[in-house]
Amino acid sequence: MNSFIEDFKYAWNKPNNGVAKLIIINVIVWVTLNLIYFFSSISDNMGVFQVIYDNIKLQPTFETYIFKPWTIITYFFTHQDFFHILYNMIFMYWFGKLVQEYLGSQKVIGLYVWGGIVGGFAYLIIYYVLGLQSAGMIGASAGVYAIIVGAATFKPEHRFHLLFIGPVQLKYLAAIAVLLSFFELTSSNTGGNIAHLGGALVGFLFMKQLQKGDDWSIPVTKTLDFFTNLFKPKSDFKVSYGKKSRVSVSKNNNKTTAPKKDSIPEQAVIDAILDKISEAGYEKLSKEEKQILFKASQQKKNKL
Repeated sequence: MNSFIEDFKYAWNKPNNGVAKLIIINVIVWVTLNLIYFFSSISDNMGVFQVIYDNIKLQPTFETYIFKPWTIITYFFTHQDFFHILYNMIFMYWFGKLVQEYLGSQKVIGLYVWGGIVGGFAYLIIYYVLGLQSAGMIGASAGVYAIIVGAATFKPEHRFHLLFIGPVQLKYLAAIAVLLSFFELTSSNTGGNIAHLGGALVGFLFMKQLQKGDDWSIPVTKTLDFFTNLFKPKSDFKVSYGKKSRVSVSKNNNKTTAPKKDSIPEQAVIDAILDKISEAGYEKLSKEEKQILFKASQQKKNKL
């Protein structure tokens, strides 16, 4: 059991793994919700499940929402049906990895969170204005659509090789996804498709603003960092002031100056490398920088 926990911690703390973290959270919520449903069902006490479910799904009236404002976040981490979460996580992985490779984890998380929030509010507004009825909405689709359209806006000519079809440019895949949601607005999943279109709009605007130098992921990142630091233990790594290592990131060769291979990586070196990952992505690190991060993670793991 300890080995599983240590492996999980190591996988969670790997640098530039925003896609993996989003998938892990969604899967944990799905497993937990279904376990609650199962035990509630066999104990013939569905009231427990219903109370929990009503407090994490997004309900279509502002009168209800104002008393449960957190549901604008919880709904897009929640699934109950297996194929619902399966399809969402597959698409998140395919398109999210592309964004993550070129732009880093922060952009993927920013796309997902803003897509989910805007998609949720689009659902609330349309249902309120039109006076539509709904049992509520769950699912990561709005955030996933933001990632899909964001990836297509950033790399429209990138090709995915599809089974039985062959290479297809990303812009066409995104266009098909958006059109399908538009044509299905009158289906039984009207609320979900409204959220999809809201998320898609976010993905397009997010990338257009990023190209102009305005990074919408920054507020999301700062908010997450604030809550993370509240519960974050003090680092095991300390900067030695007796023998300082020079730490710098050159704009010309984009390389971090680090201690010798056999020395213990200082926190300042690690911080510089993590800053570089945030700005350029993990793939932009040099081989030496990746080794430094690996050594630091192994030392921390051994101390646990």
